[in-house]
This record gives sequence, structure tokens and C-alpha cells, in this order.
Amino acid sequence: MATKRLIPSLNRVLVEKIIPPSKTTAGILLPEKTTKLNSGKVVAVGPGARDRDGKVIPVNVKEGDTVLLPEYGGMEIKLGEKEFHLFRDEDILGTLHE
Repeated sequence: MATKRLIPSLNRVLVEKIIPPSKTTAGILLPEKTTKLNSGKVVAVGPGARDRDGKVIPVNVKEGDTVLLPEYGGMEIKLGEKEFHLFRDEDILGTLHE
């Protein structure tokens, strides 16, 4: 089965949302509030937008970054069995580091 690869255009970022576990490895159910952090893993980024002079403004994130996403927005895309979201670079709230 061939998989599709989507390369975003301009300053768009393709993100796969991270779904936190609903229970621990020991089987304890976690409350819904503790698992609600709207984050995702960057899968692909576009080349960037152009300014008035025609120079490319690069995207602030790179593939593999974990990012904080807005509660609403983005475009839902389904590629094969997986679900992704497409955001503009300026819609991403920040990057998460451990």
C-alpha cells in the first residue's frame, strides 16, 4: 500500500495531534482534565511565506517539534488511516521542550 506524503505550501505546518493516555500503565483511570493539553508533533512544514520584497520568511518550527496548538482552528486532513491538522505558522502558540 502506497502512503501519501503531503508537503504544505507557504507558511503552513502539518501536525499530528498527540492524544494523551486515559489511564496509567497500572490501569488507573485519569481524570479528563489532566489529559487535556492541546499539543501535537510537527510532521511537515512548508517553505515559508514571502514578504513584499519577495524574500522567503522561513517557518518557525521544524519537523519533529512538539508544539502547543490553539483550541480551535486548523484544517483537519485524513491521509490513509491517520488524522492530521494543517495550521498556519502564526497560529501555533509555541514549542514544548522537556
